[in-house]
Amino acid sequence: MLVLLFYLGEVMYAIKCDRVREIAPIVKLEQVPHAPFYLAGLFNYRGTIVPVIDLRLLIQGHPCKIRLSTRIILVDYLRDDGTPYTLGLMAERVTDAIRKPDSAFLSAGLSMEGASYLGSIVMEDRQMIQHIDLDLLPESFGSLPMLKSGENVSDAD
Repeated sequence: MLVLLFYLGEVMYAIKCDRVREIAPIVKLEQVPHAPFYLAGLFNYRGTIVPVIDLRLLIQGHPCKIRLSTRIILVDYLRDDGTPYTLGLMAERVTDAIRKPDSAFLSAGLSMEGASYLGSIVMEDRQMIQHIDLDLLPESFGSLPMLKSGENVSDAD
């Protein structure tokens, strides 16, 4: 399977690419009053309003640094009613996409209360890379529309 690698601060993370629609450059985001702390803002993506989650703020408590390599990873989900939904994930230094077999995802042996999306570990060149499970990530967003876990938009066809 194809895995996208990126950094949040000095820590490398990975997500599986099966839900990734596009990797977009950072754009000006519209702020949302009274939004959750991790919501970086909204932007218009081809006529659709997309909320953008600052992954570094959500995971590490510090906002992403805006660099030339900072990107918005557009990820497809389905709402509970079956309608498609796109979510933006802001990440620093989006670096590479690599192929890894399912067997490369190793259990960390930990259960992270409140962050169940921080799951397995992937090894690359003797480096441990934290995997972010996109199926479990929406569980941490109390104010965003309910999304079905475990399904991507192409599954609805």
